[in-house]
Amino acid sequence: MSSLIGLAECGKSTASHCPKSGADNWIFLLFLTNTPSAICLATVLANGTLNELARDLERVESIRAIKNVQRTYSQLAQFGRYDDMATLFAPNGTLRWGNSTANGVPAIASWLHADSGQMNGLNPGSLDTLIAENPVVSLSVDGHTAKARWNGLRFQGDGQGATRIQGGIYENEYIQTDQGWKLSLLNYYAMYAGPYVGGWRNVGGGLPIVPYHFTPEGSGIPIPKPVGEAPMTNHSIADLEKRIGRLNDEDSVRNLMHAHGYYVDRRMWTDVVELHTTNTTVQIHRGADTTIFTGLAGARTALERMGPEGLVQGINNDHPIFDMIVEVDLSGKKAIARGVEIAMVGDAKNRTASWEFNVFRNHLIKEDGLWKVQTIDITPLVVADYYKGWGDGGINPHNTHVPPFLNRSSHNNPNSANINDTETSLDELNRRLARSAGFDGAENQSHAYGYLLDDLQCGLMGDLFAKRGHKASPFAGFFITPERITKACYTSYGTNRSALRSSISFHWRPQPVVLVSEDGRSATLRARLLQPSTSTTRAGSFNGAIYHDQMVLEDGKWRLWSVTIDEFYWQSASWEGGWSDAKPRNSSEPNPGGAGWTKNYPPDITIADIGEREATFRGGSVSQSRERPHTGLLLAWMCSMSSETRLGAGSKRIPGASHGSIVANEGWADENRK
Repeated sequence: MSSLIGLAECGKSTASHCPKSGADNWIFLLFLTNTPSAICLATVLANGTLNELARDLERVESIRAIKNVQRTYSQLAQFGRYDDMATLFAPNGTLRWGNSTANGVPAIASWLHADSGQMNGLNPGSLDTLIAENPVVSLSVDGHTAKARWNGLRFQGDGQGATRIQGGIYENEYIQTDQGWKLSLLNYYAMYAGPYVGGWRNVGGGLPIVPYHFTPEGSGIPIPKPVGEAPMTNHSIADLEKRIGRLNDEDSVRNLMHAHGYYVDRRMWTDVVELHTTNTTVQIHRGADTTIFTGLAGARTALERMGPEGLVQGINNDHPIFDMIVEVDLSGKKAIARGVEIAMVGDAKNRTASWEFNVFRNHLIKEDGLWKVQTIDITPLVVADYYKGWGDGGINPHNTHVPPFLNRSSHNNPNSANINDTETSLDELNRRLARSAGFDGAENQSHAYGYLLDDLQCGLMGDLFAKRGHKASPFAGFFITPERITKACYTSYGTNRSALRSSISFHWRPQPVVLVSEDGRSATLRARLLQPSTSTTRAGSFNGAIYHDQMVLEDGKWRLWSVTIDEFYWQSASWEGGWSDAKPRNSSEPNPGGAGWTKNYPPDITIADIGEREATFRGGSVSQSRERPHTGLLLAWMCSMSSETRLGAGSKRIPGASHGSIVANEGWADENRK
């Protein structure tokens, strides 16, 4: 009855009288093609599609908001903002940290204060840098709750000699409230800990596998298919276009800042400044003083304080980026990126090394459709000699500058924007949204791979790959298909392993540059390998390398198409020696042979068959590169980000893969679009 009344009202004049739901009830009226009722029917059917777009958009925004809750938690810790950290929890939320539990916001705040003590980032020389990275986020079917797994590291010191390092796994839960997304459970599993002097070791002896909230099937679907009819939206198509545009811009800004970081690592100063505006500035806050460099020449001067362009053998200049939040303003022309940087720098020739714990808050603008860096704003919190540590506060003056925090839930605020009508079709908006959803899907699978490899779960790890996916096994070669990848893993590591492990090498994959195809069905990904290790018998240490991967949407799930790695760029032989204790290899020695286990299970293509790929990752002009043919080499063979990747990191253009692989992009694109 109500449907007929609605149709009668609709038929009186214009589509403005159309009912707001129940589009299926009007199918029988298709014969009214030249009546106001027919106009009403078309509008209702279009609204149904618009409702679905609005629902899908909100769910992608939810994934981003959940990640930003955790990133905000980390950023607040650096400045002892424990009361604010507690407000990120739901009123009845729970914090579970190892054997400690706190329930409710007041109790959580009290626990955070008590646990940190004088290692709070506020007292002179103190440090509390808490990192949560490598998220695998799974949204519930109804879109109102979620679970996420994170790697965790925490570096602390009181400035008076006491230090603490902690590492482990988070398996957290989140809930959507009237105040936005909140933590309902922060569940931290302690896996390794120790002071700076002497380093960390396993917590409690042998380490069990931390239960996963995800499966190989589920990790490829961070946003599950909804159930039921989409609720009626109050937003216009122009509102939704604006919000989708901000998601796309966030992806571009995130890629740009991550790519910028990789060029800094390699001292590729010419490439770095190409990512800046001509009127760029670099601001460095030290204590109460600020040093400002202006223009491209000034930016280069600031960069060259780290050393001349191009790395030489034995130099490490890694500046990994963590917990970055991107806020794009309502105009879509300006953005701010705020995050944590931990510099691990050194010179093996002179056996010098240092830590730098920094905060960055950078401004970016869009020029002619391309995002560029306007301002680099760096606040060093603690700078310390590696061989002395940060226990005494390091070598920098006490920091007094607190870079302003960002709005962690800034996506869904279209009403304050100046939104005009749009002629963009729903199909086009769905395509644009699919690209941002693809960013999260590719990132999810990248991190799931790291977790399953940490635990040597060979069967589950193999299930992450596409039907014709392939993986490079270190010092062996490429294995094709999930079955072959799984068997290679078992052959390499064995099948009869203890449930409690005496040692683990973790596979963190932070700082991804994710280039999603125009149709949102494939992606290339460059990520860092940061490899902390732990053991019951010796102190853990760090290694560093680079992944060059490809992902594909197959049967509605994101899957790994190609995983390749260059390892290692640098290694720490021991915690005491650090990354500057590396010894150059004797060039007169023969090249080492392949992995011994490949005699029993040879790869489909060996590393030798592949040959050297793109060993040109060096800074400077062509003439400089010719004069210094080995400046791109540190302690290992390099792969490059091509010029197309460099441009694509901040633009709408999506280039082809920038790394060698068994099957080129064109070879799998058509196959997976059938």
